[in-house]
Amino acid sequence: MVIAFAYPPLPSEKGVPLLSQNRQFQWFSRPTYIFPVVPATAATMMKKAGHDVVWLDGIAEEWTPEEFEWRLAEAKPDLVVLETKTPVVKRHWKWISDHAAPSTKHQAPSTDPSAPSTKHQAPSTKYALVGDHVTALPEETMAACPVDYVLTGGDWDFLVKNLVESGFAPSKFEPGIWYRDGGEVKNTGRFQLNHDLNAAPWIDRDLCHWKLYAVKNGNFRRTPGTYIMSGRDCWHAKCTFCSWTTLYPHYRTRDPIDVVNEIGDLIERYGVKEIMDDSGSFPVGQWLKTFCDEMIARGYNKKLRIDCNMRFGRLTYEDYALMRKAGFRLVLFGVESANQYTLDRFVKALKVEDVEKGAEWAHKAGLDVHLTFMFGHAWEGPEEIANTVKLARKMLAKGWASTLQCTMTIPYPGTPLFKELKENDGLTTLDWDEYDMRRQITKTPLASEDEIKKAVRKVYSGFFQPQAILRRLFSTRTLFDFGFYYRGLRSLLGHLLDFRKTSERCKEC
Repeated sequence: MVIAFAYPPLPSEKGVPLLSQNRQFQWFSRPTYIFPVVPATAATMMKKAGHDVVWLDGIAEEWTPEEFEWRLAEAKPDLVVLETKTPVVKRHWKWISDHAAPSTKHQAPSTDPSAPSTKHQAPSTKYALVGDHVTALPEETMAACPVDYVLTGGDWDFLVKNLVESGFAPSKFEPGIWYRDGGEVKNTGRFQLNHDLNAAPWIDRDLCHWKLYAVKNGNFRRTPGTYIMSGRDCWHAKCTFCSWTTLYPHYRTRDPIDVVNEIGDLIERYGVKEIMDDSGSFPVGQWLKTFCDEMIARGYNKKLRIDCNMRFGRLTYEDYALMRKAGFRLVLFGVESANQYTLDRFVKALKVEDVEKGAEWAHKAGLDVHLTFMFGHAWEGPEEIANTVKLARKMLAKGWASTLQCTMTIPYPGTPLFKELKENDGLTTLDWDEYDMRRQITKTPLASEDEIKKAVRKVYSGFFQPQAILRRLFSTRTLFDFGFYYRGLRSLLGHLLDFRKTSERCKEC
């Protein structure tokens, strides 16, 4: 069987879509690509099972739609798997409708160059959609396009394996699969996260064209870099705005020794110099200690650097120091707001004072700290926004944050935040195209969304504070550092473009 894992190009005046394995979708002025660990695991599973696998990331390859279609036609896939996200789900519905609609599946290719390409799709080609949006609203997608399957939950790599191994026989489907039975839509019930992550194979990086994602990524100071996942997904898993709680309502980890073994393979086989662990929160406690001790014992801490997501309020200074010794370089934290009321409403289980204390400890231990903030919360006005801007700029000036990122609040379907705002008329639109951080989705006390964008620009301008510039100069010691900061400057300028005034964007439309 031929199985294609596909990301069709999505040309747009908005920029480049940050789609693959992403919690917060955004169009970027400057391309950045995340290596999609779960899709790559699915592809590797299928190859190991003896199937022909085609990896077609038309976005990261920077292909035109025509080139992507040609390559898909050449592959002649039996199954096409697409990862989707709320802001582009309508585009994927249309793409599938153009390729898989019953009215086009059985007809001869059109000679009209403007007609959708159907020549490469045999009538038997099947289509599957995966991701947090379709997990939250599977019925919507089954009604909106002629997709054959919706695989819900975060372990959809295992579900792809089950789908293929079952021979597409519904009686053998695991829980979490939506499908068509004649003209009726059926499903096998709620997905279950009962798969053994240690049974999943290490990713075949060459199969998944890992070099596409090895350089154009703002997290990497050293390249080539790549991604792994030690856990799925976050051990807190309660933040009301996080779309991945839809996929992973409870947390599981791989064996720490197996993770270290994989890192050794990445060093020796692929020459990887930096790794981003994309678990929503990196494992802590005894797991973390075992992992760090093993990295040090094998000397891997001297051969590459590790980046990871973490949460404030759990680790001590000694924990951060051990991580630094084990080869960690960058730790990413979600702050979201400097207002305690907002953190409590989001169920962050975090105190504002934990942010400053934790960031200071991590910085003192020698780690780079990356912070993320969100603006446009439904209940925050100018005073609350000013508090968050002040905290973000302070963290940069003190050197407790090396980098940071700002986004607009997007209440994705499936999250408690979306449910709360929808029930209380707190959303400006239900047009999924608009959920892409280009406009304000939540109704707030602010006069206009330009106030939010102004706040974001003020945060980013904090990189140009004299204290922040001096700290950057004194910390620049190698060519790696210089190259990283140069790339960071270009990304910063790109972010400033991403958050221009609405009126300035309209001039381009």
